[in-house]
Amino acid sequence: MYTDTHAHLQKELLRGGLEQALERAQAAEVTTIMCIGYDLESSQEAVQLAQRYPQIYAVVGVHPHDAKQLDQNTLDELYKLAREPKVVAIGEIGLDFYRDLSPRDVQRQAFVQQIKLAQELSKPIVIHDRDAHQEVLDTIRREKAGSNGGIMHCYSGHLPLAIDLMKEGFHISFAGPVTFKNARKSHEVAAHIPLDRLLIETDCPYLTPEPLRGKSNEPAYVVHVAEAIARLRRKPVEEIAYLTSRNAAQVYRLNK
Repeated sequence: MYTDTHAHLQKELLRGGLEQALERAQAAEVTTIMCIGYDLESSQEAVQLAQRYPQIYAVVGVHPHDAKQLDQNTLDELYKLAREPKVVAIGEIGLDFYRDLSPRDVQRQAFVQQIKLAQELSKPIVIHDRDAHQEVLDTIRREKAGSNGGIMHCYSGHLPLAIDLMKEGFHISFAGPVTFKNARKSHEVAAHIPLDRLLIETDCPYLTPEPLRGKSNEPAYVVHVAEAIARLRRKPVEEIAYLTSRNAAQVYRLNK
């Protein structure tokens, strides 16, 4: 059975119909899905979905794209949301120096504020990092951001960076790009990191894996990510499914 550790099931994104997507996920043996917030409204919707469906858990936070929206009122509301029983982490948070949709100083401030929020609540964090690898690592070290565990979502860095991040307490999660033939860097990391730090995700509706590129992504397709990693590790896909689900339960503390 599979765990999709990072999906966006909010209605504004998942336009194909949630019920049908969940049925297809169940048929593909995807039994646990983390619905990730990216602003206050989407975080609220993630919590509502987690309350409605037993297989869904919520992660709440403000994405670096929307960092300029993170005022004290939003922080207070996130704190309340994060205390709901099925909210398992703070995210997705981090830095995005590729699109720069919020000013970089604003992104930095929002990142640190939400790290501190997670620490106050003793929850792991889910990090978005695009073209900001060294600064993300420096922030993690300075703020001791991995003190409650965390996930590097849709990892795009090289192997030495992954090793440094794992030393700080982070798991490394792979999405559709690991199925792409030219994704040599992702292949190297997925093939060599310890199996107890490995996670899989879809980031749906984005980053659809091969052989389905061009379609909207959904949780059922996380199986293709697992299959690609199984080939890289030369292991049965069932073993990758088991290990990544076990790792997800550990970092998100689902067994509690």
